[in-house]
Amino acid sequence: MDALLMPFQFGFMQNAFLLGAVIAVPAALLSAFLVLKGWALMGDAISHSVLPGIVLAYVVGLPLLLGAFIAGMFAALATGYLSENSRVKQDTVMGVVFSGMFALGVVLFVAIETDVHLDHVLFGNLLGVGRADLITALAIGAPVALLVILKWKDLLFHAFDSVQAQTSGLRVKWLHYGLLAALSLTVVALLSSVGLVLAIGLLIAPGAIAFLMTRRFGAMLLAAVIICEMSVFAGIYTSFWIDSAPAPTIILIQTLLFIAAFLFQQLQTRRMSRMTE
Repeated sequence: MDALLMPFQFGFMQNAFLLGAVIAVPAALLSAFLVLKGWALMGDAISHSVLPGIVLAYVVGLPLLLGAFIAGMFAALATGYLSENSRVKQDTVMGVVFSGMFALGVVLFVAIETDVHLDHVLFGNLLGVGRADLITALAIGAPVALLVILKWKDLLFHAFDSVQAQTSGLRVKWLHYGLLAALSLTVVALLSSVGLVLAIGLLIAPGAIAFLMTRRFGAMLLAAVIICEMSVFAGIYTSFWIDSAPAPTIILIQTLLFIAAFLFQQLQTRRMSRMTE
């Protein structure tokens, strides 16, 4: 028993577990909406587009998280504007915007001498988080999660039929840009844990797994949170014993869960088809 509890005896592991538990909730809730709206690439675009904001914020002396948020919102707004005012489809525009901004961030990072480690920005440093990271994640994650929980029915209505939602009196633009702002803030909260590259995993996989396992959206939200919390805990715990980085281990576990959920759904579908024959 003492051996099983060994990871909890170290301060850096305790911080990793706490931070993982905090960020899992908003990431899971947003992942359900991203999967439902088909915004998987939007999460990828924002997570990659914050890099130039981080570098420029370092140069001018602003908080790095503020620069990341501004860059993420700029990418989201630029994508919306370009897709609405050109014949190019939205997924193509997102690919151009996020790849361009990510490339700009890498060029700026190489050109400017900083004490920020690029691998920590890209892949996170969950075992190196401190009290400030925990406070930042809680300050961002709690309001985002609360906003989604309070407005999930309005967001669901908007996701299915934005025209009908506007006709019924909902402030569609506020819901749209509020969701983009929540997504950008969550990406910022994920910077110190899983980094930019792996953030998309936490923002997509829990919702995708829950979508395969449930039939109602309310149940999907709850399932996404449970799945994300369990995978984060299992990933951090497993990484301690196999001497791997926590963030990739978390994403790998979520990938395996998705495959298992997909195979289970296929078995259920075949069983139902045989029963109806």
